[in-house]
Amino acid sequence: MTDAAEIRPKTDLLNLTRSELEAFVVDELKQPRFRTAQLWHWLWQRGARDFSAMTNLSGALKASLAERAAIIWPEVDLVRVSTDGTIKLMLRLADGEKIETVLIPMAGHYTQCLSTQVGCAMGCTFCSTGEMGLTRNMSMGEIVGQILAARAHLAQHNLPPLKNLVFMGMGEPLMNLTELLRSLETLGSAEGISIASRRATVSSVGIPAALKILGESGLAVPAISLHAPTQELREKLMPKAARVPLDELLAALDRYPLKQRERVTYEYIMLGGVNDTIAHARQLVKLLGQRRCKVNLISYNPPPPQTGKAPYAAPDPEGVLAFENYLRSKHITTFIRRSMGQDIAAACGQLKLLTGE
Repeated sequence: MTDAAEIRPKTDLLNLTRSELEAFVVDELKQPRFRTAQLWHWLWQRGARDFSAMTNLSGALKASLAERAAIIWPEVDLVRVSTDGTIKLMLRLADGEKIETVLIPMAGHYTQCLSTQVGCAMGCTFCSTGEMGLTRNMSMGEIVGQILAARAHLAQHNLPPLKNLVFMGMGEPLMNLTELLRSLETLGSAEGISIASRRATVSSVGIPAALKILGESGLAVPAISLHAPTQELREKLMPKAARVPLDELLAALDRYPLKQRERVTYEYIMLGGVNDTIAHARQLVKLLGQRRCKVNLISYNPPPPQTGKAPYAAPDPEGVLAFENYLRSKHITTFIRRSMGQDIAAACGQLKLLTGE
C-alpha cells in the first residue's frame, strides 16, 4: 500500500500560466511541447472540464492527465438576475470559500466584474465588502476561473458574449499583485481567453509600489478609487487607503506609462452631503485639472436592508448632474456611471455574501 504521505496532490491546470503549463507537459508528462498548445486551447478557449472531452489527445495521455492533474472550476452556488439584466453569480471555491462576480449587460455584450480576494482588508466606509474583512487572496486559477463560469452561464442561456473585464469585485487587486499579474498574462493569450489589455481595467485604492509594477507590465490600465478631493476627507472615507498621501499617489499615477489614447480613470462615489457639492467639484478640478485622466461619477449604492442602516445617503440626482457639468466646464472628461443590479445587491460597493441569498 502506498504511504499517504507519498501521494502527490494533483496539479490544477487552471492555476498554471502558459509557460508553467509547458513545463508541466514536458517535465512531468514527458510529452512534446506542442501538447501545451492543445491543452491550453481546451482549457481556456473550449472550456473543457474533463480530459475525456479533449478529442485530439491520445487515450494514454488523457489517462496520465487524469492521474496527475485536475481542472478545478469554481462551482456556481447561486444565480441572481436583476430587472435591468445584471447577473450575479455566487461561486464556491475548492476550499469552500465563496465569492461573487457580476455580469453587466452592455450594448451587444457583457462586462464582467471580477473578484481577486475573499473579502477585503481595506475597510472603506461606503463599501459592504469591506465589512467582511479579508479571509485570503485568490489564486490565478480562481480569478480567471470566474470567466469560465461566466462564459458557460452566458452560453447556456443563449446570452451575448463577454468582452470586457473590470477587476472591481471583492478585494483590492494590488494587494494580490502576483496572482493579478499571472491572471492578466493568461487573459491576453491569443490561444486562450484572448481578452486584450485595453479591455481589462484594474480598480485600486492606489498602492504606488504595486502601480509601478503593474505599469511596467503593460497588462492593464488602472482605475483609481479616489472618492474624495482632499487628503482630509479621504482619511475619513477610506482611512486605510489614505495612509498613502494623495500627493504621493497622484505623483505615482503621473508616472504611469500610458499608451497614446489611454488615460487614468478616477472613480468617485458620490455620498449625499459628504463629497457631492460644487465646492467639492472645485477641489477635484484643482486636484485633477492638469492631469491626463477621466472621472467616473457613481452614486452611492446603499447596502441591502437586511445588513442594517446605511452609513450614507444617496446624492441628489440634480446635484450629480451639476457636479458633472462643472467638471466638464473645466475640460475634465467626466461620465456618470449608471448603477446596475441594485435590486440584487450587485452594484458598486454592494458585494457581500449574505446568508440566505
